[in-house]
Amino acid sequence: MQKDLIRLTALGAVTGLLAGLVVLAFRWAIETSQRSFLPGGQLGNYEALPAWAILALPVLGGMILGLVFERLPVSLRSVGIVHTLQQLRHTGRPNLPLGNAVVQFFGGFFAIVSGHSVDREGPGVHLGAATGTWVGGRSDDADTYTLTVCGAAAGIAAAFNTPLAGILFVIEVLGVRYRVDRFIPVLAASVIAAITTQLAYGSAPLFTVGADLQMASHDEILVLAGLGLATGVVAAAFIYLTEQTLERAGHLRPALGFALAGLVTGLIGLLVPQVLGVGYDTLNNILNNHLGLSVLALLVLGKVVATAVAIGLRVPGGLIGPSLLIGGALGGVAGVLAQSLAFPTGSEAFYAAVGMAAMMSAALRAPLAGLIALLELTSNPSVLFPGMICIVFADLVVRQLLGRESIFEHIRRLSEVAPGERVLPKAEDREGSDQAGR
Repeated sequence: MQKDLIRLTALGAVTGLLAGLVVLAFRWAIETSQRSFLPGGQLGNYEALPAWAILALPVLGGMILGLVFERLPVSLRSVGIVHTLQQLRHTGRPNLPLGNAVVQFFGGFFAIVSGHSVDREGPGVHLGAATGTWVGGRSDDADTYTLTVCGAAAGIAAAFNTPLAGILFVIEVLGVRYRVDRFIPVLAASVIAAITTQLAYGSAPLFTVGADLQMASHDEILVLAGLGLATGVVAAAFIYLTEQTLERAGHLRPALGFALAGLVTGLIGLLVPQVLGVGYDTLNNILNNHLGLSVLALLVLGKVVATAVAIGLRVPGGLIGPSLLIGGALGGVAGVLAQSLAFPTGSEAFYAAVGMAAMMSAALRAPLAGLIALLELTSNPSVLFPGMICIVFADLVVRQLLGRESIFEHIRRLSEVAPGERVLPKAEDREGSDQAGR
């Protein structure tokens, strides 16, 4: 038994290394391409493009990507976290073919570079999980399942430099049941993937925060509760709009669907160009108090619509990054408004950071992953207590009052039925999503 655990942990470490390298290659391809054509060679600087380019880039990019997808077998078009989730939900050996991973790599790369409102972390989870399946090779079903989970955790760890959040992600979002003999290899994979990222980009957190991230007084607890309630409502609206888009228009041929997603993004971008792309440059600006109230409010609305439409129309990217930006912008709004209160309050950056965690938690149904990601992304333990307050209220709204669960569960269900059919989650399904795993 001990020899089996040592062997599986070693394979988990190999999975973490390879998954980290694949995710780094994906990130390098995106960043190199953006530097080659965006003004000033700045990553994510879509807002500096002329108006015609803001509109044309996602439309033409979506059309080209859609035409390529139409020439692919239908089986190869299944990509992303939902594809990984479907395989981990099935009984027996996970099957994440190399062909789908290749489609995810180049499809996600092209969608992000052309300005669609999707992220690189969703593709990273798929690429990491597929790497784990490949490392599993001829191993038995249980070991291959564990190595697939190792790869998924490594994908998050490498993308964000957040090894602990990667482990919690596979527990809360992918529904993998915790067992020591399984999670020692997962821990090894996540750590090795994070080290790989640190060797390439340094050990500094992904986001640079210029202000202190802490409460100024306990009176702010009411403000944080209000931010949590607002975040829960926005998260529920985000899930609902994504679900409705997928149900009503997810059957469109890829060329039309991707171009339509690009048109929506481009039109919104004419008003608030920060919605184009992943938006981490914009999030850094929010965390350093560089955006005004009107831009922040428009960004919340625009990013919700653009991302929901892109995901609902099956653009091959992820939604974790956009959810962080939505939460950060919403928190920024709360921070600006809080400055007018009669008692001392924290900075706008403080509320933005807390809003990021709350939105990630509410949309992904992952409170612990959201909280730990907040800590690892900011390297500031002062955010934990206020983050917990905000997450509690956000999750209460999105789970209880509005009856919403993980956005990936909604997409998975709708992806497994014929277009136009309505699938309502049953009570036992909700329990099953928590108990899934082996």
